[in-house]
Amino acid sequence: MSKRLDYNQIAPAGVKALGGVYGYVMQSSLSPVLVELTYLRVSQINNCAYCLDMHTRDLLKKGVKIEKLALVQAWAEAGNLFDERERAALAWAESVTRVAETGVPDEAYEAARAEFDERELVDLTIAIGLMNTFNRMAISFRNTPQAALEQ
Repeated sequence: MSKRLDYNQIAPAGVKALGGVYGYVMQSSLSPVLVELTYLRVSQINNCAYCLDMHTRDLLKKGVKIEKLALVQAWAEAGNLFDERERAALAWAESVTRVAETGVPDEAYEAARAEFDERELVDLTIAIGLMNTFNRMAISFRNTPQAALEQ
């Protein structure tokens, strides 16, 4: 599969605006590992190879063990490998990413609010929306994952 176009070159102001949102999320009170785990889960749901590769590498650099990364997609069955905030973030990410299917029910909201204050939940939802946008860009324009370039 070859890259269709380079949106970074074609619309640099748009990509820069997305980068500003990324910067906002990273300066929030959410932990960088929690945000990256959320990005990884959203990318799994969307089957974005480019982002899966990138966020896996980023989490490894942050010291997250491969055993934990291998179980992100099955976090609900992974016992205490994921703490309460991580589980709440991953559940919220799944519901928000699958909004057309879930409608983000009251139960999902209440579970997320049990772990996150209002600002944190808004910031987490911004992060989820941003990753969904990045996934759609990378998939639509066929960004090549770093792992595929290293072969």
